[in-house]
Formats: sequence, C-alpha cells, structure tokens
Amino acid sequence: MSTEGRPGASAVAYREVTDGKGRVYRVGETDLSILGHSRKFMVYLPWIAMMAISVSEYAYGSAEDTLSEAHGWTQSNTFWILSVWVFFQAGIAFPAGWLREKGILTARRAMYIGAALCLVGFLALSHLDNVFAAICGFGVIGGLGSGLIYATCINMVGKWFPERRGAKTGFVNGGFAYGALPFIFIFNYAFDTGNYNEVLDLIGVYVLIVVAICAWFFKDPPKNWWPAEVDPLNYAGNTKSSASLAKNPPASKQYTPKEAIRTGMLPLMWITIVLTAGVSIFGISFQVDYAKEVGFGPLVAASSMGVMAVINGVGRAVVGWLSDIWGRKLTLVFVIVVLGLAQFGVIWAGNLHSEWLFLFFAFLSGFGGGAFYPMFAAMTPDYFGENYNATNYGLVYSGKLVSGLFGGGLGSMVVDSWGYNGAYALAGAISMVAACIALMLRQPGRPRTRDIAPNPQPISREVV
Repeated sequence: MSTEGRPGASAVAYREVTDGKGRVYRVGETDLSILGHSRKFMVYLPWIAMMAISVSEYAYGSAEDTLSEAHGWTQSNTFWILSVWVFFQAGIAFPAGWLREKGILTARRAMYIGAALCLVGFLALSHLDNVFAAICGFGVIGGLGSGLIYATCINMVGKWFPERRGAKTGFVNGGFAYGALPFIFIFNYAFDTGNYNEVLDLIGVYVLIVVAICAWFFKDPPKNWWPAEVDPLNYAGNTKSSASLAKNPPASKQYTPKEAIRTGMLPLMWITIVLTAGVSIFGISFQVDYAKEVGFGPLVAASSMGVMAVINGVGRAVVGWLSDIWGRKLTLVFVIVVLGLAQFGVIWAGNLHSEWLFLFFAFLSGFGGGAFYPMFAAMTPDYFGENYNATNYGLVYSGKLVSGLFGGGLGSMVVDSWGYNGAYALAGAISMVAACIALMLRQPGRPRTRDIAPNPQPISREVV
C-alpha cells in the first residue's frame, strides 16, 4: 500500500519486515525522503545544542568562588544549587519522554521551551542574591530547560541511527562536556564580582540562540524506521553496521516502560547510573577545590578541570565507537572501573603534591566520568527498542537525579567530615560496586550470547 496522501506520511512507499522474534522494522524510506537532507544533520545539530548547554554543569565548579563572593553565599550554598540543577535536569527526562511519545510535545517544541528556561536560569544566577530564589531560578528552571534539551538530543540521534548508535550517541553526548571548555577558563580568569552579571546574561542569550537555531531542523523518524541500506534481518558481513549489529543486536521487541521494568534490566541500569553518575558529579564539583586545597594553584586547578571536560567529552565519543566493536556491556564495565581507579589516583597525586600526576588522573577521571552516559543512552534502545525509548531512557537517566544529591550536596558533607582523601576513597569504592552490578546486565529476550543468531530468519515480509 502506498503511503502517498496519508497525512504526515512520507511520499515514499515502505515495507514492514518482521523478524523471527516478531520485531517489526519499517524499511524502504531513506533519510532524504523523510528529512529532505542527510540524517547526519541529526548528529551535528544535537551535538551543537549539547555543547551550548554544557556550561551549566561542567563550568559551574569554576564559577562558584565568584558567585559565593558576589552573592554572599557559602560553599555549601553553591553546591546545593548545582545539586538541585542536576536533580531537575535528570528528573525531566521521563515526563518529557512520555509527553513526546504521546504526541503532546514535539522534539522542536521541547528544544524551544528548554532554551527559554535555560535563559531564565542564567538570569536568576546572575541577579538573585537570595539562595532559595537562585535554587528555584537556576536549579529548578534552568535544570528543567537543560534536561529537556539533553533528553531530546540523545533520543533524536538514537532514533536516526538504530544500526550504529554507539559511535553517534557518544559523539553527541561528548558535546555536553567539552563544550564547556571555553567557559571554564573564562570563569577562572575573566569572571569576577565586577562583571559577573554581564557574563552570565550573555551566556544565557548564547544558549537561547544556539539551541533555538538547532531546534528548527529537528524531526523524528517514523516509528520502527530502519535505514533502507541496512538489512535488519541479515547483518552478517564486514561493514561497520554489520559488525556493530553482531555485537549489539537490535532489541528482541519494542518494550513499553512497564515491560522494560519487569525484565529487571531497567532497574539494574537505574541503580548503576545512580552510583556511577554520583561519582562523576562528585569529581566535577570538587576537583578544582581539591587542587587548590593541596596547593596546586589556579592554573593547574583550571587546567585539571579543562582536561576533565575535554576528555570527558572526547571519551564519550571514543567509548561509543569502541562499544560498536566490543559490545556495550563490556565497554560499560571497563569505563566504570577506570572511573573508580581514577578516584584513588587523585588521592595519590594530591598526597605526593605531583601536578603532572594530578593532571593524569584528572584525565582518567574525566574519561570515566563521562563515557558511561552514552553507554546507557545506546544500551536502552538496544535492550528495549526505539519506539518507547524517550520514556525508557528517561527512566534510566532519572537515576542521575538521585546522584546529584549525594554527588554534590552530600559530597560536600562527606568532605567536611572525612576530608578530601576520605571522600575520594569512598567515591572509588562506589564505582567498583557499580561495575559489579553492571556485570549482571543482559539483553532481554537474548539471555546468552550463543543464543544470538547472526542471521535471524524472517517470519514475514509484508509490503505496506
């Protein structure tokens, strides 16, 4: 049946192909026929938008001294503002995903709303002295805005690249870290009580403009869409897509959120991201202060955070690519172990007062502290399918809202009680526990690797 004349449908005919497990794939429509241009734009535009919003989280630690002095806040006040931001940035992912899948909120509209809320957040951080007001403005409103943008961008790239989502998701996710690099140095060297209003206001406007321009071109593919040039039923071969699908086969069915929870795998993912993201947020929040505490000076402190941000972002892209070769689970465990070891290394470097060693472990901490995010973003549709991914990934990513509490706010309490060495040692131990939990993950419907047939046979090929 031709799709011509059907409201909102592509003018190109498509087929629905069903595999041996009942999974349906919509094939025949190219990215050009749906978008009018290459789907690569659905990688680059989300990447640019993610770089724009990265300043809110990854540069915040470099701005907190000036913010404290300008507004009369304590160190604990500034960290709790970031913790609330993280809570709402992660918490909006699930309801936003539900609204998107119900057709109430389009991807473009979600981006527009997010951009406006980010602007409000920076204006609040700039002009409100009252801590509670700043928490509401930047923490709540700004966090919701960044979360809308983040979740929309991640889901967008996953839907358009179902056959090779590791590398693409990692690339887009990386922008959320190294996009903050210029602002880290601005906040360390050109940000003071005399100009903080102007700087923060301009950053808010910058985020608004960049995200709004990217959002104009956002569009989701049809449900069950699969690239026309890749056979979803026969992915044996030497191409990049074939190799990735062999290691990370498509989900056995399209799981609804309730079904995904009942598999037991989604709750395990949630627990793993709670622990791992908590360690990552702790490092982002305290690395600059720890560097200053042990006497490394502002250059090393800023450089360590800059190194962390760059490697955090680049590491996401590298690990996303690596997961297409190694498989998601093995890559995820590797990343979490590296993150844990880096926490102990930071203690060692601080005790030795070695600046170069400190920067090296900041490198490792940045690598591990960001690379696990694209793993979860890619594993969720790998395990549960694309049709409900906005909601399913929203549930998984919501673990970060718990992480924000003990990574930032509670982390500051541990530092006050145990000192930096005790806090970093605890963070390293938590990472190792998370790695053990990640070892229990498996793809629902495919309990053992040997059960995964490289050439699944179709039940039917139905022309639509």
